[in-house]
Amino acid sequence: MNSDFVIAMHSLVLLANIPDHMANSDTIAENVCTNPARIRKVMSILRKNGYVKTKEGIGGGYLLSCDPENTTLSQIYLTISSGSLKPHWCTGDPERKCVISSNTQSVMDEIFIEAEQHMQAYLGQITISRVLDRIKTLE
Repeated sequence: MNSDFVIAMHSLVLLANIPDHMANSDTIAENVCTNPARIRKVMSILRKNGYVKTKEGIGGGYLLSCDPENTTLSQIYLTISSGSLKPHWCTGDPERKCVISSNTQSVMDEIFIEAEQHMQAYLGQITISRVLDRIKTLE
């Protein structure tokens, strides 16, 4: 899983905590502890997929446009990080005559696909509101 998913979730939970208020990329970046350019990159994906709205210019920023009660972590994962459990590097060589070298990658691909399906099923049970509620219980 990549950190963009965590940045997206943190940003959406932050916006859910301030309903009807905007937050600019500097404010979100400070809260997430990353740089504003990285926030803008992630928020751009969220905007294109309808999770946030933006207002340009002075006083502008991001506003939550999804229902935090019905938006799941699985939906955000699919938007931001789908397929990221599988490493980009491939092991073995399918052209080799060695049964291990020629078949390890395809078996590992199946394992990563199954793991991602299980993770998505779990994340599908958790909403943005539920994350916010869990955070607030730690106060």
